[in-house]
Amino acid sequence: MIDLPVMQFPVEKLINTARASRERAYAPYSGFRVGAAILTSEGRLYTGCNIENASYGLTVCAERVALFKAVSNGERQFAALVVISDSEDYCTPCGACRQVLAEFGSEIKVYMCNHRGEYIVKTLAELLPLSFKLKGGEAGKIEDSPRPNPVRVVEPVDR
Repeated sequence: MIDLPVMQFPVEKLINTARASRERAYAPYSGFRVGAAILTSEGRLYTGCNIENASYGLTVCAERVALFKAVSNGERQFAALVVISDSEDYCTPCGACRQVLAEFGSEIKVYMCNHRGEYIVKTLAELLPLSFKLKGGEAGKIEDSPRPNPVRVVEPVDR
């Protein structure tokens, strides 16, 4: 069970929700279907699946789809994320997904499943111990720092 302040939430429900989402994956190029389910601190679930694109760099991972759906609905606090694929191996979030998740908390529990639903769990801080953070207070507020005088570069001109 995931320990939540208001309630208890069964991990099996998270896994089954992510598994169902995996079935909706759009992965015609790699064939690697991934599903994710993210649980808010208030107990709401959002799902995502990977969505590939012919321009492969535009592919979006299941974890980010789930997170972006949640954030676009006003969510900002998360308790857990499940990610599952068709693989024998445990499905771990890529570096980009880890960094995006880190924006919302380092203590999010990440359940990494294999195709059977067996899992290992780690906190986001364990998966990304030195995440990038902007200096300053809250997210979105960048500290004003004094800027050095600009350097003027003079290029020689050959005529």
